[in-house]
Order: sequence, then C-alpha cells, then structure tokens
Amino acid sequence: MDRITAAKVFIEVVERQSQTAAAEHLDMSRAMVSRHLKALEEWVGTRLLHRTTYPKRHTTRGLQCVLGTVCTESAYQRICTTLPPS
Repeated sequence: MDRITAAKVFIEVVERQSQTAAAEHLDMSRAMVSRHLKALEEWVGTRLLHRTTYPKRHTTRGLQCVLGTVCTESAYQRICTTLPPS
C-alpha cells in the first residue's frame, strides 16, 4: 500500500468523521478505506482512530499524525506550484 494514499485516506476520515463518507468522497470502497487505515496504523505502530465512537475521533497520536501529514502535504503542494517546470 502507498503511504501517501493511506495518509490522505486518514485525513479524509478525520475531516469527515466517517469512514463511509471518506470512502464516498475518495471514490473507493469502505473496505479499502479500512485497509489503508490498518496499514497506516501498522506503519506508525499505534492506533490512530477510536473506532467505537461515532463520529470517528482521532487518538492523541492520530492528531499528531494529522498535523504532520497536513504540514507535509501543504509543503509538497507549495513546492509543486512554485517551482518552474523543467
């Protein structure tokens, strides 16, 4: 699984507070969203979402991951828009 895609899926779940809503927005199955979340949690070595609550809430480590991912994606987008084409 692609870590960048998994991070984007995680951000969508947190923003929409629902795996189903994130799946619809990303045009993927809910099962695929779950697989991405599971893979991301395995990579970072901790649970990122409380799955027993609705709406979906991030854990403390999940919040740290969200903030780091958003900052990284924002920096990537700035680089892509400011660098001249080669």
